[in-house]
Amino acid sequence: MKKLFIVAIAAVSLAACQQSKTTTVTTDSTVTESQSVVASPDAAVISFEQGMYNFGKIVQGEKVNHEYKFTNTGKSPLIVTNATATCGCTIPEVPKEPVKPGDNGVIKVVFNSAGKMGMQDKVITITSNGNPSTTEVHLIGEVQEVAAK
Repeated sequence: MKKLFIVAIAAVSLAACQQSKTTTVTTDSTVTESQSVVASPDAAVISFEQGMYNFGKIVQGEKVNHEYKFTNTGKSPLIVTNATATCGCTIPEVPKEPVKPGDNGVIKVVFNSAGKMGMQDKVITITSNGNPSTTEVHLIGEVQEVAAK
């Protein structure tokens, strides 16, 4: 009985040490092995002129409009597929057309400060076919209380 118990513990220990493969489920319900993707040397590359914009101090309720200018420094057309912000108060707008290598593009962002107070750091995550596939820019500043009349 002791031998059986020891063999069982040894088997469990060896099974726990084995590496397992990670699988992911894609949107079309097929299962594929996940692998690290190495970017092509000819991939598009998004390079921002300024990755952080400080809008300074504004009064609660004001809207801030800013354009993040970028250049495709890669060798393939850059397709910006999505841009999301950390909250619904910040609305990004991406270019609809691919940006050719060497050309410039703009991501427009509108921040609505209604209901916000104090220091703000809104992160906008841009998804594209570039290398890397996601890039972040920041919109920062301070929202002050409306002065009493």
